[in-house]
Amino acid sequence: MKPINLKRLIVAILIPEAVGFLSSFVTGNIGDAYGSYTKPPLSPPGIVFPIVWVILYALMGIASYIIYEEGKGETGREALIFYGLQLAVNFIWPIIFFRFEAYWVAVVVILILLVLVVITALKFREISTVAFWLMVPYIIWLLFATYLNIGVAVLN
Repeated sequence: MKPINLKRLIVAILIPEAVGFLSSFVTGNIGDAYGSYTKPPLSPPGIVFPIVWVILYALMGIASYIIYEEGKGETGREALIFYGLQLAVNFIWPIIFFRFEAYWVAVVVILILLVLVVITALKFREISTVAFWLMVPYIIWLLFATYLNIGVAVLN
């Protein structure tokens, strides 16, 4: 196993964290919007979301670092392309959902995001099982977020 390149690891973690921060900045006051919705059962309090997302972004950043370091050739490049695509869709979803309140469009976007993340995780698995497992909490959270998105779309 190669020694950890701390600079690259930090950059890999900061990239998704920055995407999340910028998306939230562009979106506006997510907390107020979330508080005003009629929500489906099992909806967590608003404070849960930023905590979960910071953790998920860190995990996906670590996974991308592993792929960047271990992925060679076409397989590694493809995995990182899908990673970038899902990150771009991840950036767009809260803007559509919270800023534009286009809940049903957001359902389509989150389903596309879910498919891209699953493909990304499977591409990661071809290179590193650790990177794959680091993506699993993200997939689980997206399944839950899809349920919440559909619930808000139906109830509001």
